[in-house]
Amino acid sequence: MLPTTGAGAGLGAAGATDGSAFTAVLGNIDQLQQLQSTSQGLAVQAVTGDLDDVHDYTIAAARSSLALELTAAVRNKAVDAFTEIMRMQA
Repeated sequence: MLPTTGAGAGLGAAGATDGSAFTAVLGNIDQLQQLQSTSQGLAVQAVTGDLDDVHDYTIAAARSSLALELTAAVRNKAVDAFTEIMRMQA
């Protein structure tokens, strides 16, 4: 299950100068990789006929897809924020 403190929650921590917010974002990327790995493993099991319940693969694939979309959205917002900051300095 995705954690309740997502990558976006760590980015909003103003005043966190110890790098903990960045570490939390990297931890979420590791979780994304784990979800994708699990989904791929279950996909292989489903194709080879070793998977007893296809619902497990369906759920894992949906979770992996959602986590990837969330990560991409957070990245896009971070790039937008950086671009806006650079525009204000010009």
